[in-house]
Amino acid sequence: MSKRPPTTPPTTPQRQGRFGSFDVLGQVSYWDQVTTGVVLERLATPADLAFFRGREVATARVLLDLLLAQDDEPKVPVLELVDTRLARGETDGWHYSEMPEDGEAWRRTLQWIDEDTDGGFAEAVPDRQRASIQRVQDLAEAAKDWHDWPATQTWSLWTRYACTAFYSHPWAWNEIGFDGPAYPRGYLALGVGKLEHWETHEQDT
Repeated sequence: MSKRPPTTPPTTPQRQGRFGSFDVLGQVSYWDQVTTGVVLERLATPADLAFFRGREVATARVLLDLLLAQDDEPKVPVLELVDTRLARGETDGWHYSEMPEDGEAWRRTLQWIDEDTDGGFAEAVPDRQRASIQRVQDLAEAAKDWHDWPATQTWSLWTRYACTAFYSHPWAWNEIGFDGPAYPRGYLALGVGKLEHWETHEQDT
């Protein structure tokens, strides 16, 4: 996959960012080949999903966008990243004893949030969608169950996968000024407030 042309402005989620023209893809030449392949793969949105199916696709897409407040384009393709991870079985290496493994837990919780909105979470009006998600978070904070499982564990499942996917993507790195993998170049400017020559100060917005 080719990297971004040098004259193209950096992409950030919803065109929001605090680091001006900083673009992490400008650091590609400093990464090793394997690292470059892993990072650039995240820029390629797959044509077909491999894990989610049927109604799960629309339900998961809306859920993930709401959890991350991705209201406008360009959006980090969080659904596709989560789908790829689940299809490959790339979990956190553990799961709660009250819940099945993550793939099945995702399927069950998507079904339940559909049931909570009369079978149509993705089609519900935004206020109803937000209320359904807020109910799960409120139950989690109260240490209560949501359907068959502790709400804290469902909330953890959703937010862990959502945040991991979002912040694995180069567009999110542009937004927060992260210049990507340090290997093999490493860092020399050690200390609070010190920047490498390729790094950019945060700008006032």
